[in-house]
Amino acid sequence: MSQPHDDTMEAIRRIARQHAQQGESNAAEKSFLGLLERHPQDVEALRFVADCQSARGEHEAAVGRLQVVVRMIRNDPALWVQLASAQLAAEDFSAAATSFRHGLSLAPRMFVARLQLGMALEQLGQAHEALKAYFMAIESARALGRWQDDATTAPRLRDAVKYAINYVNKGRRQLFRGVLDPLRERYGSDELVRVERSLSIYFFEQPANIPDPRQKPTFLYFPGIASQPYYPRKHFLWLERLEAATAIVREELRAVLSQGQQLEAFLGPVPAHLSHGMLRSSSDQDPAWDAYFFNRHGQRHDEHCARCPQTTAVLNTLPLVRIRDHAPETLFSVLSPGTHILPHRGVTNTRLVTHLPLIVPPDCAIRVGGEEHVWQEGRCVTFDDTYEHEAWNRSGQTRVVLILDSWHPELSEAERMAVTDLVEAIGDFNQSCEIPVTPD
Repeated sequence: MSQPHDDTMEAIRRIARQHAQQGESNAAEKSFLGLLERHPQDVEALRFVADCQSARGEHEAAVGRLQVVVRMIRNDPALWVQLASAQLAAEDFSAAATSFRHGLSLAPRMFVARLQLGMALEQLGQAHEALKAYFMAIESARALGRWQDDATTAPRLRDAVKYAINYVNKGRRQLFRGVLDPLRERYGSDELVRVERSLSIYFFEQPANIPDPRQKPTFLYFPGIASQPYYPRKHFLWLERLEAATAIVREELRAVLSQGQQLEAFLGPVPAHLSHGMLRSSSDQDPAWDAYFFNRHGQRHDEHCARCPQTTAVLNTLPLVRIRDHAPETLFSVLSPGTHILPHRGVTNTRLVTHLPLIVPPDCAIRVGGEEHVWQEGRCVTFDDTYEHEAWNRSGQTRVVLILDSWHPELSEAERMAVTDLVEAIGDFNQSCEIPVTPD
């Protein structure tokens, strides 16, 4: 193609773009360089030429051009990633990490950029930060259906992605197994054999081999303990103490309901389509599963506890699961007329759920592992919620039970402490890797 006779900048730009579109990168670069002679700060020309220089291994020259651009444009995440990639190739790992982080602050879900950030951090010797970056990259990609296998991974990234997955698996294993070291020293390794197996199952190093196919924990399976939908009372001597307080607890519940105390949706502020996937109604009213929490994800609701002091006092005497940011979970569970909680499963078989029925109109029941149980007011029922379970209120009145969680009775003291430490460590790591919200 002949050189343009029109020397205006837009004519040069048009010719350069035509070359680029036709795959004639050398000719396009030459045209863009001509444009830069007339306008040294032309952003499009600087970025294209920088890409060409990077392709030839002239990484420092590419970095220099891109730094000119970022001084003019600060809020383009793709530009920051382009600069960071050039800095990474130039082995300026500290600068690359800074630039990747700047770009990711503008567009947090750029999983390829986060993968590259992990590379830079690893080169800087920041092993834990690299672990987090790789983990976030993988989770972000998989949330979009990418990096599940070779077919969902771009060929040029496959080796890097496989490396990152191996790095994450090894790093998390070391991190979480290290959490158990103090307990090994205190109790001995033999006391933690089942815990170690549970962790191996969590990392897919060995099969769970769950004895009851109805049981499917969504998070952590602990082997070697009983698996059954409902548990007999003989394992929980404290149930009698809780049942003896039924009248007192119900009185405080009625005060809560009569005084118009604000309940909250058990599922939280989730979009309607998600709540519809969990709740159905057998009437013309919208389904509603509400809660009055005394503890939620391990956090005490002081105001609610103060309004129900006798209920709180009883709960304080019980052997509840206590895991920072996770447990206990204690509440009045309020099921509106016609509401059906659809089948779902819990996270781990290390803890069991107990209901103290307080207000139970006719035609209300729970089904766990396919076995139906009809609540009786003042009579507790304890079950394993890692079995598929559902509950319904087909009456025209409100149903209320007090819900709490306790440890599986076959866990030893050392195992309870180990599970506590593990769940907290996993939670802390996942929380530290949460993808930030894109700034407005």
